[in-house]
Amino acid sequence: MKARFWSYTYQFIRPAGTSRGILHQKPGYFLEVEALGFRGQGECGLLPGLSIDDRPDYVDALEQLCAQIQSLDRAQWSAWAKEGIPAALYTEWEAWPSLVFALEQALWSWAADQAGRVAKQLFDSPFCRGEAGIPINGLLWMGDHCYQSEQMEQHLNSGFECLKMKVGAMDFAQECALLSDMRALGPAELELRVDANGAWTADVALERMKSLALYRLHSIEQPCPAHDREGLAMLARKGAVPIALDESLIGVHSADERDRLLDEVQPQYIVLKPSLLGGAKSCEDWILRAEKRDISWWITSALEGSVGLSAIAQWASGLENLQGYQGFGTGSLYQNNLPSSTEVRSGALWMR
Repeated sequence: MKARFWSYTYQFIRPAGTSRGILHQKPGYFLEVEALGFRGQGECGLLPGLSIDDRPDYVDALEQLCAQIQSLDRAQWSAWAKEGIPAALYTEWEAWPSLVFALEQALWSWAADQAGRVAKQLFDSPFCRGEAGIPINGLLWMGDHCYQSEQMEQHLNSGFECLKMKVGAMDFAQECALLSDMRALGPAELELRVDANGAWTADVALERMKSLALYRLHSIEQPCPAHDREGLAMLARKGAVPIALDESLIGVHSADERDRLLDEVQPQYIVLKPSLLGGAKSCEDWILRAEKRDISWWITSALEGSVGLSAIAQWASGLENLQGYQGFGTGSLYQNNLPSSTEVRSGALWMR
């Protein structure tokens, strides 16, 4: 067994405005494994300021993971590739969710290489074969009103049927004005989503959701902070717009903790980001618990580059109840992105 990693710094084409400030670049790491003459690769989707594994000892942890992989014999690695990462390892590395997902990706791509699939095709599905697309939302990045209006027009002209914008960082009247423009310029069936990233207190969110409801919104993500479960539960019951939990899911590992969160808040939706939640298996566990409670869900990337984005989309394409619009519209953010195996066409993500 061989395992190694390397670092890579993504440069944004245009400074990306987020609820946590302006991003000009993003750190990236890649994990590569080699066994029995075949190779696998995964991207570590570290998101500064949000990932629980955004820590000074991140590189040390990567070195430890590589050493642990290299200690495996051929039979152990083959079992991992066939049956998945052992449950004990998920528990051991739960504090490092982006590393776990990178290891899952490396296993998938190693198995694909062994199976002789075409380059970068991780699974055998209509999406992975380029025969079907996945509908996605068009994301409006933060900026002044003119910049966001320009993005809106571009997305509508490109065939997007779902738009998502951030709220809570600009003047609320301007945000409402932009939503009004979307309703005026977009088709009647246009789906609108907003994401507050926990910007408001519960009381403020309750009042602002009354105004936002005028624009027939599909949902609002994280209307108040993740730690305010009581406030989120109140908004799920009384709010004029359905809520989706996003940041609230980060760092919630055990079965009891996950059940308690969903039962206390009872959100209408949850948003799943494999790099932040501990990989595909962790997200599938969230899905099972949500569906038992009639809570809907969708999958979103977390500013990964082309390798991570492709892996997320290929995995998601095989989920049994994948419906609606997914959040995979981040593939053209970087001026130095690695060669991509996906492309956006008419509001959907396709394999090339």
